[in-house]
Amino acid sequence: MEASSGASYPDLMQKYTGSSRGVGVPEFGWRICLAHEFKEKRKPFQASNVSLSNIVNHFGLGIRYLIWWHRKTRVEKKAPFIDMFNSLPLRQIYGAPLGGFGGGTITRGWRGEFCRWQLNPGMYHYKSVITDQFTVCVRKNGQTIFQQVLSMERPHKLQSWNWGFCGTYAFYHALYPRAWSVYELPGQGLTLTCRQISPIIPHDYKDTSLPVGVFVWSIENQNTEELDVSIMFTLRNGMGTKEDEKGGHWNEPFHLEKEGEEVAGILLHHCIPVNPYTMAISARAKDGVAVSHYTAFDPSGMGLEVWRDLMQDGRLDSPAGKGPKTHKGRKTAAAVAATCTVPGKGQNTLEFCLAWDMPTIYFGAREKQHLRRYARFFGSRGDAAPALCHYALTCFEDWERRIEEWQHPILNNRDLPSWYKSALFNELYFLSDGGTVWVEVPDDTDITGGIRSKEGGLPALPTVLKEFGRFAYLEGQEYRMYNTYDVHFYASFALIMLWPQLELSLQYDIAAAVVKEDTTQRVHLMSGRMSQVNSKNVVPHDIGDPEDEPWERVNAYLIHDTADWKDLNLKFVLQVYRDYHLTHDDLYLQDMWPVCQAVMESELKFDTDGDGLIENSGYADQTYDGWAVTGPRIALGKCPLCSVSLLSLRSGAPRCWSCLSRWFIVRLGWSLLMLTGSLCLISGKYYNYDNSGKCYSNSVMSDQCAGQWFLRACDLGDGEFEAFPKSHILSALKTIYDLNVMSFANGTMGAVNGMRPDGHPDTSSVQSDEVWIGVVYGLAATMIQEGMMKEGFKTAEGCYRTVWERLGMAFQTPEAYCQKNIFRSLAYMRPLSVWSMQLALEKLQPTPNGLEDKP
Repeated sequence: MEASSGASYPDLMQKYTGSSRGVGVPEFGWRICLAHEFKEKRKPFQASNVSLSNIVNHFGLGIRYLIWWHRKTRVEKKAPFIDMFNSLPLRQIYGAPLGGFGGGTITRGWRGEFCRWQLNPGMYHYKSVITDQFTVCVRKNGQTIFQQVLSMERPHKLQSWNWGFCGTYAFYHALYPRAWSVYELPGQGLTLTCRQISPIIPHDYKDTSLPVGVFVWSIENQNTEELDVSIMFTLRNGMGTKEDEKGGHWNEPFHLEKEGEEVAGILLHHCIPVNPYTMAISARAKDGVAVSHYTAFDPSGMGLEVWRDLMQDGRLDSPAGKGPKTHKGRKTAAAVAATCTVPGKGQNTLEFCLAWDMPTIYFGAREKQHLRRYARFFGSRGDAAPALCHYALTCFEDWERRIEEWQHPILNNRDLPSWYKSALFNELYFLSDGGTVWVEVPDDTDITGGIRSKEGGLPALPTVLKEFGRFAYLEGQEYRMYNTYDVHFYASFALIMLWPQLELSLQYDIAAAVVKEDTTQRVHLMSGRMSQVNSKNVVPHDIGDPEDEPWERVNAYLIHDTADWKDLNLKFVLQVYRDYHLTHDDLYLQDMWPVCQAVMESELKFDTDGDGLIENSGYADQTYDGWAVTGPRIALGKCPLCSVSLLSLRSGAPRCWSCLSRWFIVRLGWSLLMLTGSLCLISGKYYNYDNSGKCYSNSVMSDQCAGQWFLRACDLGDGEFEAFPKSHILSALKTIYDLNVMSFANGTMGAVNGMRPDGHPDTSSVQSDEVWIGVVYGLAATMIQEGMMKEGFKTAEGCYRTVWERLGMAFQTPEAYCQKNIFRSLAYMRPLSVWSMQLALEKLQPTPNGLEDKP
């Protein structure tokens, strides 16, 4: 049985004319020639893409959103949580981000540009800063014979520099959290391999928080004579924004020697009123490696002084002392160079670090100061950049050893297709680059706001928050809401499998929001009705907007009143048990149990006819917030059944669990677990979308088995915990595969959300004819769980190849794309669900054969 065909990057490497494969570049990952151009240029979803019928249906939303958007942007001077008028254009340039979790990220594109910045929590700047470059200088017999910026750009600034490197002699390879850039220098007999490393290490809660990235340059000399080689790292003080010209910024050199290890570089102090920070570029000085610097130069000029300085002797000779503070309207930059001798037919290495230090942060409301996680280990005074550089440059080898130990079993499993290995690790980028924040929790914090029942409940400060801090990531870089819960339902597999304490911490924060309420009234944009921001005993949509004050004010999403959504409460119960099942944390289960009881009590109000099934309300009242549904819908209908299964477990569980399980059984009844499947099947093939009787009621929904997916992830779904007959699940999955996958784009683009029984996409809503990448990965995992291995990998492969190889969306996987022309919401949380495929595979004993690539 074959699941995949070919390597995952042949078309992307067609223009590569070099012969070198670099030093230590792995076999698997995402690889692309720097000269590659993507043929397909897609546009973001806009109002002009909406059909006339849907425009009519959403006319009120459009008017209300326009009024709200004007007030938010023009009066309050704030960024809207979703900006429908300024969607991000597709820039097919991004590579693996630098940095750990929660300290901010800086993305270096696959062509070498530093192009995406998230230092202020949750807020992004998409700016390629041309000054931020690596330059190589080659000297022979005391004379410079070659000096080149390792960039294909030909900018109008810094024109004295030698730009325009030929991209056909270079390629980029990403296997997150590492990436490799290989440059073959034409006519020089030299190959440079830049290995980029970020400290992303599973089950590590210290180094994974660090705001650093390491660049190890391996230099191969194919000549018979030795050569002196210098690498110069230049960096502008700032992120390429207007703040860079406000004045008061300055640079200074530093030198830190500790435990026999020496690091030297430049500190770039960015002095702004809110969230000031220091960036640092540095190199490791060791035997045979000389480090030099140029403290300050004007990045808006010709750059001649720095260029000539390096060319003269391969080193930088800066004036002594600190650089001057910039005047308003002026910018400053700095440079660090490392030099070594490379013997004939030999190799040598140079090691650089980029670090940034913003230990204390304010969100947009500026009400509370937060301490980033890494400050626990490196201090909160804002002077940690030298220590961060030293630590990174002396520890990165251990990071790599641990990364390789983690990735090795998967990469060396020849039964797994190569594209899957790339998808699995590279999609993890979003855990660091999802506007992520990871902050300490003060000892006097009470996450419940002092609300405590007589029976107990959540502790004021759970141990996991005290020890591991608070973690939050955005729904998407364009959908700026933290920990959007209906989407985290899919993405959470990555956290619970790799950083389980962060998943438990996140769950405690959601539970705390459940027991509290915010009675502030506001207009919800879809309905135009007033309702309160957050209702008690209801799972919130999100824990806030970084432009406001997350955790303090939840539910930044105001399109629908999500207290009326049918999926959030159920997804909380499913996740609680899934997390308990994988961690065996009895205290977590005990704390969460009363909250599960409360949200299921709230959920029962949606069973309007007493049949045990949740009735949807005739509008888009769930994660598909643009796809209306009426009455019982199987994707939600089975969620309460699955939740009941999870809440009715073995007698050996904690006492409160067994007592409350009987409470759920009395109210919902075991009979529902056996009846619902047969009642909802159509012709014995699949489950209806809903029972409204409308034209789309019998559409085939790709996500109809989501509850079964979670049950299987908990090793349930059989025997007394069988929510649906296995034959029905297999029939539904087979129908989805035949219609939503193979009848859509010839099976090459994953599974469309909705498909009509006649094989045409459902166009009844703005979301039914989309492909949601995260949903597809979850669907693929469900197929694997049910033994449909070939179909599962074929389904997921279509999404990976579309996003990463055809559309040029590497490291910005969107929420959705259509068969033609458009996409929606770049850099989105949900595709982290690819890790549910890995969990499904790990549960198979032994790992099945037949998933190898075709030769």
